[in-house]
Amino acid sequence: MIFDPQTLRYDEKGLIPAIAQDHASGQVLMVAWMNAEAVVRTLETGRVTYWSRSRQSFWVKGDTSGHVQRLVDFRIDCDRDCLLLMVDQTGPACHTKRQSCFYTAVRDGAEVELMAPLTD
Repeated sequence: MIFDPQTLRYDEKGLIPAIAQDHASGQVLMVAWMNAEAVVRTLETGRVTYWSRSRQSFWVKGDTSGHVQRLVDFRIDCDRDCLLLMVDQTGPACHTKRQSCFYTAVRDGAEVELMAPLTD
């Protein structure tokens, strides 16, 4: 069966959440948004392309930072309304220079920082 990105269930703004996960470690790196064109670009190039809601433009992960996400596997959830992108991540995934955007936990009622920014 040939994949058609229009069969995905996008929200009212034409977006679908995309979870980026490191294919080797299984660590969840980040969550961002894609529209149908970002899905197509990602699958065609192998470079993960998101839709920036704040800039209202495409965002190829790593074009400005050098912290590239190369697509390893593209997965669709059972309801077709969320994507899981298994990636090979170069450098930190988070704009704060941490390996993951999920670097804060709540433990015993307090916020705890789990990882420091990576140094250059």
